[in-house]
Amino acid sequence: MPSAPDVDTLAAKVPDGSLLSWPVDYAGSPVALAHALVRKGARNLRLQTIPASGYAADLLIGAGCVAEIETSGVSLNEFGPANRFAKAVKSGTIRIKDATCPAVHAELQAAQKGVPFVPMRGIIGSDILKNRDDWKQVDNPFGDNDPIVLVPAVRADFACFHAALADANGNVWVGRRGELKTQAHAAAASLVTVEALYDGDLLEHDTYAAGTIPALYLEAVALAPQGAWPCGFWYEDQPVDEAQMQLYAKASRTDEGFQSYLNEYVYGRRRAAAE
Repeated sequence: MPSAPDVDTLAAKVPDGSLLSWPVDYAGSPVALAHALVRKGARNLRLQTIPASGYAADLLIGAGCVAEIETSGVSLNEFGPANRFAKAVKSGTIRIKDATCPAVHAELQAAQKGVPFVPMRGIIGSDILKNRDDWKQVDNPFGDNDPIVLVPAVRADFACFHAALADANGNVWVGRRGELKTQAHAAAASLVTVEALYDGDLLEHDTYAAGTIPALYLEAVALAPQGAWPCGFWYEDQPVDEAQMQLYAKASRTDEGFQSYLNEYVYGRRRAAAE
């Protein structure tokens, strides 16, 4: 398995200023890695959320780790607004690259395929094009009076996600979460946390092979049980920790409350779910 004995060692591989692709909360958000990046004191990170985010992005932004985010939305969903994100937007302390869900996936797919851009139609006529000078509306060379938008490939320095299993060869099983495969294929390298270790070769098992990312796409893997907590995780039906999310939503409303939360649950490495 690629060397990284714990999430703090994994975080140490991320230089300041890195571009990280990060999945939506329900797909395998590597929250343990986000906590480790905060403990490391990471700075000037650029996030590309796939295609939206919540707890992890809000936490990283609130801790001063993020300089730029490309996203179709940051929210705690039923638990309320992402307070640290909202404060950063209002104060102008981070750069926002407004996106749509299909556009973010198109950027990944272009990088995965090794092509410079992917054409799209759905954003034509929307205000979003006024704020994205890197998305180009052009004439379709194969049609008449047929505008098309070109969305450039985005190749992250690291794809970051939480997966279910890793084997001794460094392969990682993501099950039906095919977007995590696209993330790994599109990035220069991948940093992955996993729930458990598999005794055997995932690529040789009929049940696991189709949902396995080969080790050649992975820079490092760290064992981190409940590594998506307090977000839910699909493996073994781990639900969202509603009490913890409510606690975070309330604490993050103020600078003092947020700092107190960091001190207890990030710097103190405490997990209410494990108590």
